[in-house]
Amino acid sequence: MAIKEYYTPTHVYFGKGAEDKVAEVLKSNGAHKVLVHFGSGSVKRSGLLGKVEAALTEAGIEFTELGGVVPNPRVSLVRKGIALVKEQGIDFILAVGGGSVLDSAKAIGYGAYDGGDVWDFYCRKRKVEGTVPVGVILTLSATGSEMSDSSVITNDETDPVYKRGVSTDFGRIKFALLDPELTYSVSRYQTACGATDICMHTLERYFHQGYALDFTDKISFALLKEVMESAKVALEHPDDYDARANLMWCGSLSHNGLTGAGNETNGDWACHQIEHELSAEYDVAHGAGLAAVWGSWARYVLDVDPSRFSKLGEGVFGESDPVKTIEKFEEFFRAIEMPTDIKGLGLDFDEEACRKAALGVTFGNTRTIGDFKVLDTEDIFNIYMMASGLK
Repeated sequence: MAIKEYYTPTHVYFGKGAEDKVAEVLKSNGAHKVLVHFGSGSVKRSGLLGKVEAALTEAGIEFTELGGVVPNPRVSLVRKGIALVKEQGIDFILAVGGGSVLDSAKAIGYGAYDGGDVWDFYCRKRKVEGTVPVGVILTLSATGSEMSDSSVITNDETDPVYKRGVSTDFGRIKFALLDPELTYSVSRYQTACGATDICMHTLERYFHQGYALDFTDKISFALLKEVMESAKVALEHPDDYDARANLMWCGSLSHNGLTGAGNETNGDWACHQIEHELSAEYDVAHGAGLAAVWGSWARYVLDVDPSRFSKLGEGVFGESDPVKTIEKFEEFFRAIEMPTDIKGLGLDFDEEACRKAALGVTFGNTRTIGDFKVLDTEDIFNIYMMASGLK
């Protein structure tokens, strides 16, 4: 088995009031002029943005605002950010928001460092060679982008719309300020979507071919159980600090490589690719899209290694039957009001839509996806058909 690397250089500040350290931490990272990047206004309404900018002003740190990030962040806004960074000599990017804001900030960092088209990185024409440094004040527990090497961007300038990701060590940000209290105001729906995304990051790494480190599996089981328990508490009691703190830390650990450390490969990731086609074309919430396709994917690949499902079920639910294991995860999704099929996303897929989506995933039948089971266009078509209730 090849040597595996585990690299997590992000400096994390975790706990109540972590955002109060923003000016101090920016200065320690050599920031002089900052792009403050955020979403559609919730950070303004909550007062967080004003608090952050007042701290920067008091510390003598210049800043420029760029808001407007939406779920499934757009390359058109990334291009605006790149232009701002270059025109104004900005030397640090501060994301204030959730994973979408941070993914957009990372993309701006790559593009501002480099002279070419930022989309080239996401369609694999070029490799990222560097970045303007990035930090985050996190307001949503979901993507784990605060400790991951990845960024996912939607190209809204093409027809059809494309959603692509890039993973690079330059995507490991300088610092993450994690205050669970900042997630108290997250909506019920987005809390559930976030919990689903955290679970899926763990499950994607759990399902793979080759050697699996038993202790890493046990970490995954513990993380999954904690997310399920804490999500239910947070939905009923949005200001429960322990539940919000557990979700926030689970989100970070689920996507920083820990739950894949020591395993032979980096995981399957087919469900993410299958879902990306849905959120790109139909702008569905990423977590909801994952919940909608996971059960169909799981049933389709089950025969590859039923024992892997059995071990998962025993570790998480005390249930070793592989089919019941899949059903237990779907029960959890339904319990937090997530869909378990494509119809639950409000989409009415027919056979033609399934075929189009499958071709989109494989870039027009030019690639395969997956590791636990390698999937071609026909496989993905069958999964979409299952998830649409057509098979």
